[in-house]
Amino acid sequence: MSLAPGPVPPIDPLAPALPGERGVYRDGLVEVRAVGPQRPRRALRTVRTTHFDLAVRGDLVHLEHVLAPAEVDDDLAGLLAAELFGPGWLRGADLFERLFTGIVLSGEADPLTAWEGFYRATMARVEEEVARDSAVAAGGSGHGTIEEYAPVYERATSLVVGHDVLELGSCFGFLSLRLARAGWRVTASDVSSGTVALLDRVATRLAVPLTTVVADAAHYPGPDRGADTVLALHLLEHLEPDHGDRVVAEALRLARHRVVVAVPLEDEADETWGHVRTVGVADLVTWGEAAVRDGRARAYAVDEHHGGWLVLDR
Repeated sequence: MSLAPGPVPPIDPLAPALPGERGVYRDGLVEVRAVGPQRPRRALRTVRTTHFDLAVRGDLVHLEHVLAPAEVDDDLAGLLAAELFGPGWLRGADLFERLFTGIVLSGEADPLTAWEGFYRATMARVEEEVARDSAVAAGGSGHGTIEEYAPVYERATSLVVGHDVLELGSCFGFLSLRLARAGWRVTASDVSSGTVALLDRVATRLAVPLTTVVADAAHYPGPDRGADTVLALHLLEHLEPDHGDRVVAEALRLARHRVVVAVPLEDEADETWGHVRTVGVADLVTWGEAAVRDGRARAYAVDEHHGGWLVLDR
């Protein structure tokens, strides 16, 4: 299914519920409804999966789901990918993000309550998976489900040096919250103002001290060597090569001691997750060699652990 809509407003993760329509989210491109466990009979021209009923009517994608608020964590991304986007019923990162947001917000009348529940459930699952992964061999891309990216967060945590951490391209900010909760002074930065506003509000609700900044990772408004460790995890695959090069250069400018880069290792860029390119081990080596050669770093290391890693030491 595909649409060719006109301009629609950007996603507002804190959009209030529609008056008189509890359990409904609508944004001009999608309409999402929470219908509870007892689904009505499937309508004509509707795709039914384990968790979703999908139809396109006019310019709107209509999605009904059976997920209770307690069942909604970041593994929702995996459900959407497996049941709707992977099989080809839907395509496009923007549509994916709108449906994701709609499902979260359709579970509660108050949007911040919905997101707080989502964050709490996700962060609890991350800790469960970190504990479980200690006995699992390294592998996988490290991207997608909580099971896949929890070991990425744990590895990144082990690589942090110093007290001040800056995460570029933090997205929902689960890692930044985890680090801040553990005692680091953390700044989370992302280009999406809506996502940053959400993270800031949720951090307050969770009583986690966290600084947030809206910025392109290639043009961060901070001083040279302003953070002990700069993180860029699963960011570069979302950027065109020139943009990615500038992000690595900016991270090196901002880091006092260390830059940590992590990427999923894919054969093809997965558009469902908003990837526009693949980044391989050879790319990581190229960045490391260039940084040492021109004096921006004194050493680098590249390895694989649930994806590819580049560690640059100043």
